[in-house]
Amino acid sequence: MPQPPAPQPADPRPLTRREAEVGRFVRARYGLRGSLALHRHALGLDLLRAPLNVMLSPLFLLTRLIAAPLRWVGLRRAADWLIQRRIFLRSDMARQIETDLTGFLDRLADQGLAPRAPADVTRRAIADYAETRNAVSEITTSLMVLAAGLLLFHRATPGVISLAGPLAQLRAQTRAIEDFALGNWMGRMWYGAFPTELSTLELVLTGVVLAVLASVLTTFAGLIADPVQLWTGIHRRRLMRMLARLDQAREGPAMAREHVLARLGDLSDTAISLWRSFKG
Repeated sequence: MPQPPAPQPADPRPLTRREAEVGRFVRARYGLRGSLALHRHALGLDLLRAPLNVMLSPLFLLTRLIAAPLRWVGLRRAADWLIQRRIFLRSDMARQIETDLTGFLDRLADQGLAPRAPADVTRRAIADYAETRNAVSEITTSLMVLAAGLLLFHRATPGVISLAGPLAQLRAQTRAIEDFALGNWMGRMWYGAFPTELSTLELVLTGVVLAVLASVLTTFAGLIADPVQLWTGIHRRRLMRMLARLDQAREGPAMAREHVLARLGDLSDTAISLWRSFKG
């Protein structure tokens, strides 16, 4: 008589219904097709908001750095007030992300899977989620700028400040060679031995142009960052962490680690530029 097949071992971590819904949501929203549809909302006033949000980044960092010690010394209400300030201009793409996420939570509620956090806590969590995604776009832009510096100038340029100097020097050198009275060949020889002096105005203008271009690049960096985060599971884990916090009806951290990484890029860019200026 044939023996019945041996029972298969149970999955030690079965996929829950909520995880399945999260997986479907992030695939639809952050896959290549979904990301393209999302970035159509950036073709408008977001192109003007982007450089302004870049300039507001230091203010965002300052409020979060102040909030942490305020909580530590017991001034929780003051810290919460700072954290709840929305520093960045709300972009059309962020509004779409918040709308999509609100609809997703409503669908979870219809299935009895949604967290039961207060409405104000949920709204702040959704807004923080959208801002965190933008911080990842900033990190992606910083990596692109770093790669450009390494490829073009063989030096670390984690931001536009450290890239502006060599790029402005290259532009001034190229223009001087082209305008050399004895021709380009003699110009390269002359300015190879006696490099052109870079004016402060040229450096500042180059930095401003690079900052504007970087902000526009950040607006569309999600076209690369979103699919990568989907394939690596980062989007799913980030959303699951947000739902877990809402299950406990508690606020997220004063500053998400993505914001920390984005701001560390800015600080290291400034530090490298200062160090090179002091070295001459």
